[in-house]
Amino acid sequence: MNPPLTPAAGAGPAAPVRSSERYVVLDALRGFAILGICMANFPEFSLYTFQSAEAAAAMPAAELDRTLRALLYFFVDGKFYTLFSLLFGIGFSIIIANAARKGADGFRIFYRRMAVLAVVGFLHLMFIWSGDILMLYALLGMLLPLFRRVSDRGLLRASAFFLLLPVVVDALAEAFSVRLSAAAVRAQWHYCDLYGITEENFGRWLRDADSYWEVFQFLVQGALVRVQEFVDGNRYFKVFGLFLLGFYIGRNRMYAGLEARVRLLRRVTAWGFGAGLPLSALYAWSGMNGHPWGNAVHTLVYTASVYPLGLAYLCGFCLLYLRWRSAAVWTALAAPGRMALTNYIGQSVAGMFLFYGIGLGWGAQVGLAQTEVVALAVYVAQMLVSHWWLSAFRFGPLEWIWRMLTYGRRFELRKRGAEA
Repeated sequence: MNPPLTPAAGAGPAAPVRSSERYVVLDALRGFAILGICMANFPEFSLYTFQSAEAAAAMPAAELDRTLRALLYFFVDGKFYTLFSLLFGIGFSIIIANAARKGADGFRIFYRRMAVLAVVGFLHLMFIWSGDILMLYALLGMLLPLFRRVSDRGLLRASAFFLLLPVVVDALAEAFSVRLSAAAVRAQWHYCDLYGITEENFGRWLRDADSYWEVFQFLVQGALVRVQEFVDGNRYFKVFGLFLLGFYIGRNRMYAGLEARVRLLRRVTAWGFGAGLPLSALYAWSGMNGHPWGNAVHTLVYTASVYPLGLAYLCGFCLLYLRWRSAAVWTALAAPGRMALTNYIGQSVAGMFLFYGIGLGWGAQVGLAQTEVVALAVYVAQMLVSHWWLSAFRFGPLEWIWRMLTYGRRFELRKRGAEA
């Protein structure tokens, strides 16, 4: 039975979930997802992704880099944004249930929360990093309330529809020789021509940037590249399908009764690894060889490998949590998970400082193995800082601002004596 979506009579004002109401497993999963996202994104920050095949082959650890690239395709690519998207849908259900319990208009709060996130995402996209996902999350998140009265079976069907739709779209685009992102491609190259960004200097532009203005020039065309990626990759359908699946999980509070769902968790884990691992090997081979079968087949392999393996990560993680609930690793992961927004933006700032010319300028001269070592170091630093911060404060700094703008009132940031 679905939880009521109407406010409880006489309840208090809406507010964020208190620390005592949080589920460690959700925060730890979010922290785990942030780790994977850091590993997936840093090859772009280091500019390794933008290097030609010849430049990559000339790097000192080129053979190791090639092997590592295949492993990233296999174990990381797509799997962690799958986790993050599922957690977003779960979070939506928690926000609505929390607001309804306290007698507030949960949907008004949710739309305000999404509007603030959209602004944060736009600023991140245009002024820090072109790989932003937050604005897409916010805009698609605004559609979730349309499904609030859909049955559980209807949610699962809608999720499957949106997750499978990219295969059909890519097949039709190939059949009719249509590139849906053509307008964005033309706009991108217009700005490249305007600023003097060429195929020859593209992979070095950010490393050679002497001022933020040059970085901003690259970010302008990069925002249009991001539009191309969303359109060509049908990212909006994929993300929304995962949102709906996460909303189903959250509405049924599956995270709150893991012990009663051990059999289901084991089945999904076994099925996910059983199907996802061999197909991920095929997906990695396709990605390493430039999609030799065409985009439609590559998308089909992506769908059949990434989502099962992402769900296996989710359920396998929950099984490990149930078995070793007292292990310190969960609280270690939960701290960066509770500060996911701060840490996500923080990774972008760290990437700019480490790899761009306005910072240390390491970009375009470090291989993939070195890049991933740096990514792990950044994440460990974020984990330590998150633990230190949350020992004294109730929210991460950006989470605190986000909550105040969402609820329209000030929240105490520093913990009181009993909370510390």
